[in-house]
Amino acid sequence: MADLGDRLDHLLGKKAADTLVEAFDITTVEDLLRHYPNRYASQGQPLTEGDPPDGAHITIVGDIVKSDLVKMRNRPGHMLKVVLAADKQQVDATFFNGMKVRHNIKVGRRAMFSGTVKYFREKWGLNHPGYLILPEDRESDDIVAMDRVRGGGTLAGMARSTQDPGQGVDMSIFDRPLLPVYPATSKLESWDIMRCVRQVLDQLDPVDDPLPQGVRGEHSLIGLDEALRAIHFPDTQDEIDRAKDRLRFDEATALQLVLAQRRNENSIRNAPPCPPRSDGIAAAFEKLLPFELTDGQNEVAQEISSDLSNAHPMSRLLQGEVGSGKTIVALRAMLQVVDAGFQCALLAPTEVLAAQHYRSLRALLGPLGNAGELDAGEVATKIVALTGSMSTSAKRTALLAAVTGEAGIVIGTHALIQHNVEFFDLGMVVIDEQHRFGVEQRDALRAKAKQGTSPHLLVMTATPIPRTIAMTTLGDLETSTLRELPRGRSPIVTSVVPANAKPAWVDRAWARINEEVAAGRQAYIVCSRIGDEKVSASDKEPQTHSVIDMFEELRHGALAGIEVGLLHGRLPAEEKDGVMRAFTDGDIDVLVCTTVVEVGVDVPNATVMVIIDADRFGVSQLHQLRGRIGRGGHKGLCILVSEANPVGPAFARLQAVSATNDGFELAVLDLRQRREGDVLGAAQSGTDTTLRLLSLLDDLEIISAAQDFARSVIADDPGLARHPGLAAMMKSALDGERLEYLSKT
Repeated sequence: MADLGDRLDHLLGKKAADTLVEAFDITTVEDLLRHYPNRYASQGQPLTEGDPPDGAHITIVGDIVKSDLVKMRNRPGHMLKVVLAADKQQVDATFFNGMKVRHNIKVGRRAMFSGTVKYFREKWGLNHPGYLILPEDRESDDIVAMDRVRGGGTLAGMARSTQDPGQGVDMSIFDRPLLPVYPATSKLESWDIMRCVRQVLDQLDPVDDPLPQGVRGEHSLIGLDEALRAIHFPDTQDEIDRAKDRLRFDEATALQLVLAQRRNENSIRNAPPCPPRSDGIAAAFEKLLPFELTDGQNEVAQEISSDLSNAHPMSRLLQGEVGSGKTIVALRAMLQVVDAGFQCALLAPTEVLAAQHYRSLRALLGPLGNAGELDAGEVATKIVALTGSMSTSAKRTALLAAVTGEAGIVIGTHALIQHNVEFFDLGMVVIDEQHRFGVEQRDALRAKAKQGTSPHLLVMTATPIPRTIAMTTLGDLETSTLRELPRGRSPIVTSVVPANAKPAWVDRAWARINEEVAAGRQAYIVCSRIGDEKVSASDKEPQTHSVIDMFEELRHGALAGIEVGLLHGRLPAEEKDGVMRAFTDGDIDVLVCTTVVEVGVDVPNATVMVIIDADRFGVSQLHQLRGRIGRGGHKGLCILVSEANPVGPAFARLQAVSATNDGFELAVLDLRQRREGDVLGAAQSGTDTTLRLLSLLDDLEIISAAQDFARSVIADDPGLARHPGLAAMMKSALDGERLEYLSKT
């Protein structure tokens, strides 16, 4: 007998076990049993006295009474015309690879055919069905002696899956109403996997259930032993559904156990307590603000302030709509930390965004951010920037300010993570656009705090995260959400322009930009590629508009009378910063750019954005881009220009973006289109997702229940020492790389 932890080579033999390892890295009984079928094959309805409906799937047994090779009329080759006498009917079947199957399908032999009914001139038949040649002297029992399986398609595969060396074929497999079809490879077919699963299940001892009876009863879940057997060889659809419900809960629990362990580990670490002060920079900053914070901003700021006052590190996600005011909230939090005598690091994904943060924070703080300068306030701190393209002397100055503690806030890109960057006393890390950074990068920055302490962590994103995704990828973080826009900001109007069908509408877009510029406002034009890419002779020319070509075309054409600037990622850093400064200062009227302006760039005077080849951008990316406009007192207009088919799916996606400004609704749409495969995958850890049954978008109730259960278990038994079954389930439901990724803090 066997249990879940047994190696397969002891049960299946070395050859079969090695094939499973090579194809799917399956080494144990549990690995194999958690390789679930992705669908089920039905044996089809039996033949009745009446004619079956067109499209019905049927399985019939009879004698071959005719088998003729016929030359095809319209193409080379021969087809085999077969007549099978079954019950009181004769059934026609056609094989289009006649020369390959005629040696098996001979008159006088008994056979089983399985296929889909097709009608032609009021007569039905089967086209290229699966078939299995049966012995004439089949015994009454289910084991039929065959020296080898003769047949093709699924029937032959199933027969081979039941055949052991020196034994016959177990025909009882064909009596099952549903047969599992597994993810397979060219070297390991579904029926080979089915044979291995049957072999293992025949030897498997009853499986101990790691879920307490109370939990199973509360959520109407069947036992693990029953679920693992039913998922592979069910008798009804209801059995499949009940098995999947249980196994989905297992996957959700495995994820939540890892995240609960991370929360627990974080809660026992030491962090510098930073209670608010009434006489510090944060209080002075609030008095200087020329506008009132929204109710949402005040509520979130209070949540963060409370976290920062504790002696354990804050771990909080701040998500909010584009333009909802996350930067103000984050700055207020950083000033509270600075007031307590500690430093803050703000990590941005691009140099453009880092420079934008540096300028905007300096502007917001005014004299409060000029410590050491003549115009500094009575209480003040110093803000420095650190990026990879800075000059050596500028870097040296910034590094010195960080290591001596002179700088209270250090803003930078990946350069902050370098080993030569040191802080005097790092108390808080802010990660902007958290999805752009992996866990290792966050940890490298947090590790720069003094030994024995962990800095507070605030991660921000303007890409809304559906609740189920946040619970399963960021479940160790508390989540704060800003939904309302600052007072006085108008919703953005978005229009979709079919460039090929309505070229005049494109001309109208350029005219609208001229009108906005004449009224004293500014515009963006965004392209999907730069245009200086090297194209080999064998490559086709890209069918999209480049930012370089668009810049030249517009400044000499439709926008010739206004100041047009160019910005893309391969410009030198100083030139990028200069262009962005000129646009911010109003010296450039229209910025023709790539997605370097996707996040963080804040030019309140910009009111129009035209996105060229908009179908080449993702849903969330389009929402991010249009968030760059309408940030001042004037309405924003976003024009999505596309040459996609107006009745195709790409154009429909653009229309969905134009129909709503709700980023959370669009985030769900985006994830559905990407099939949520990279939610736990390449975007964070470089591998594909291993969730087999759980949907991170649809299974909110299951995920929520699993989270409650996992947190209660970890609170009582952090290392799962008293719950070895749950520890094993956690490891089996997730692969090793995913566990390693999730367990990093």
